[in-house]
Amino acid sequence: MDITIFPEKLHGTVQAVPSKSQAHRMLVCAALADRPTRVEIAAVCDDLAATMGCLSGLGSVIDHDFGKAETVTPISNPPAQAVCNCGESGATLRFLLPLAGALGVEVLFLLEGRLPYRPLSPLWGELERHGCSLNWVNRSQLQTQLGHVPRQVTAGLQLRGKLSPGHYRMDGNISSQFISGLLMALPLLEGESQMELIGPVESRPYIDMTLDTLSRFGIPWTDDRTPGNQHFTSPGTVQVEGDWSNAAFWLSANALGSDVRVNGLQPASIQGDKAIVSLLAQLEENITVSAADIPDLVPILAVVASAKQGVTITDIRRLRMKESDRVAAVVDMLCSLGGRAYADENTLTVLPCALTGGTVEGNNDHRIVMAAAIASTVCTQPVTILGAECVSKSYPNFWKEFTRLGGNI
Repeated sequence: MDITIFPEKLHGTVQAVPSKSQAHRMLVCAALADRPTRVEIAAVCDDLAATMGCLSGLGSVIDHDFGKAETVTPISNPPAQAVCNCGESGATLRFLLPLAGALGVEVLFLLEGRLPYRPLSPLWGELERHGCSLNWVNRSQLQTQLGHVPRQVTAGLQLRGKLSPGHYRMDGNISSQFISGLLMALPLLEGESQMELIGPVESRPYIDMTLDTLSRFGIPWTDDRTPGNQHFTSPGTVQVEGDWSNAAFWLSANALGSDVRVNGLQPASIQGDKAIVSLLAQLEENITVSAADIPDLVPILAVVASAKQGVTITDIRRLRMKESDRVAAVVDMLCSLGGRAYADENTLTVLPCALTGGTVEGNNDHRIVMAAAIASTVCTQPVTILGAECVSKSYPNFWKEFTRLGGNI
């Protein structure tokens, strides 16, 4: 879907969508609990649908009260084999690989889009070092094995074996999702496991979110150790809080002259992307920002910085391995709209420059598309976005809300 936006400021009130990051974790923990859990979540995006589908494949039963909650009946009798479609969700794959290994289920994971090309090491190596085996399955092999393969599926990943307890070593600067997946899976194993993090740890708030969710389900990690054979305890009902990552687009529109009130955000949240509030204030000057803990904010920060005093964003290496090469996509987006930006291996520089308008390639990246939409509010000419439908990955109602707030499509 390609759309053309005519520049207009936005006005009105919007309800923050549920935190995708928190919801992934709550759904996984609920599927491991001792009794059903009602996960209150007002909307489900593509990534969360993928996680729920995979948990169902592993033996959980999930009842949908659409727009209100998902009631998760835990896995009591996991199957010997399963096929799980992760869509394009990196969190789904990285959380459920260790979980499938802990449960001893042989799983064929189906992957779409760029997901087969996103990093899996060192998680892959640690899973194999502790009793599992993983093998890539190409599309033609999937066709032979399954008979019918959805056209969006680009590859498969086969996991076999049973994960064993022990000492796990993980680099902290590749993906916090590797660490979170193991934190949720290792307590299920029979013996003690230890998690050792090597080097600098990036996206620490996401690890803290995992530990917080585990504690709600009765699973403490002490001194990076878990005794194993622990029992997840359902809290009965949990509520997914509003998402600062997606709210950042509306808050950034305000920094560019719009007037949007975002309800449903918790100022005391441990979500790292609540940093958007302080960062927007700082962008009144030319500053240097590290993307280490806020990788999802980079596209929209770059847009605001272009209209303000510019910015230098460091620690961007991991952004090249997102739904797109997000560094290249940000530079391309800004330059396509009349801005000025360039990047080297680990630094993105955005120069102050009035945006005019133009055509933006969405790169199948929801955050690039939403950033371009907000950029349109300060452009002097229309903005055409190619592949605008990919917002469904995290925010299915984005375009509905955008037009309701006065966006002119």
